[in-house]
Amino acid sequence: MTPFAVVIFLLGLSSLATAANFTQVFEWPNELDFEWPSEESRTQALEDGTFKPVKIQPRYMAVYEARLFLNLFKEDGVPASLVSLPTSSESSSPPKLTPFPSWDFHLNGSGNCDKIHRAEGMEVDSDGRLWVLDQGNPDSNCSSKLWIFNLINNETELIHRFSFDEYFHDLVLDETANGTFAYIARWMESHVVVFSLERNESWIVDTPKVEVNSIALSTKDQEPRHLYLARSGFKELYSIPVAALHNGNRTTEPRLIENWAADNSYRMLMDSHGTLYSGFMYENYTSTWNTSRPFLEQSFYQVAGLESAWPFTFSLDQNATFWMTVFDDVNMPRFRLLKAAVAAKSYIYNSPGTCPLD
Repeated sequence: MTPFAVVIFLLGLSSLATAANFTQVFEWPNELDFEWPSEESRTQALEDGTFKPVKIQPRYMAVYEARLFLNLFKEDGVPASLVSLPTSSESSSPPKLTPFPSWDFHLNGSGNCDKIHRAEGMEVDSDGRLWVLDQGNPDSNCSSKLWIFNLINNETELIHRFSFDEYFHDLVLDETANGTFAYIARWMESHVVVFSLERNESWIVDTPKVEVNSIALSTKDQEPRHLYLARSGFKELYSIPVAALHNGNRTTEPRLIENWAADNSYRMLMDSHGTLYSGFMYENYTSTWNTSRPFLEQSFYQVAGLESAWPFTFSLDQNATFWMTVFDDVNMPRFRLLKAAVAAKSYIYNSPGTCPLD
């Protein structure tokens, strides 16, 4: 994006600009809380420091039917990093967070490699399976893992263990006639990890000089398909052909598309019409680009006065609803859950045939 275009873009952001009609689902004025096994267990966790409500920060989101899943930033005082909550409630109080699939997968798991240590990135496929990246725990020699949970029968389908640990960031899913693949970004790493579900194996494809941060996959009706990569710490947006992840070369040269107005795109999401959404660290807005047209960044949602390093999490469901959390480190309310109808589903689904968001 040229400097002139950046100025025009920023001038076009009003104090509360939106390209969609969002409504508020829930509001948490202060801290989030968990559904505890008992009040006694909560009190004990507060006393021994294993639960510090002020530490809870949503990082990633996925939605399936009437359940919304969140990854929480895992640090001391956050006992579970993968939780769920309902997408609606008849109660006037906002819901509490339920550790998923249960408390047993999280509590006292620092030295147990069969526990969830630090969930970091997730997606729901078209068969109702939740794919979750797990950083692992190098202090206990627990490597990174990929969990696959069947949300229909509530069973754990797969635990794939990688040969490395840490630095997972996000993933996208590619459902093809030749099987289902996950493409995984790792913090500050110049490569993409590819996982094949049918073969239950993974490999690395290098992206020289481009440290991948956020990641997105083009729609099913865009051939050849491309993987979009935002460079860590910079404004650049790149793409690579998906075919390059499967041709055996193990190296591909990313192609520069353009620059976002802000650096550090920490989350990208593609919808079924080819609209690419992006959130940026320390920025109070999200942007879009209609990938069927030349690059033009447009404002999607903005909150005046929002102060947060990771202000938004967002996801699309199978019903063409865009879900988003807004997190504020300083101002009240600290957490909000919003939703909007956007006439497009997740990139995992075929386009329903309506026009993309401009």
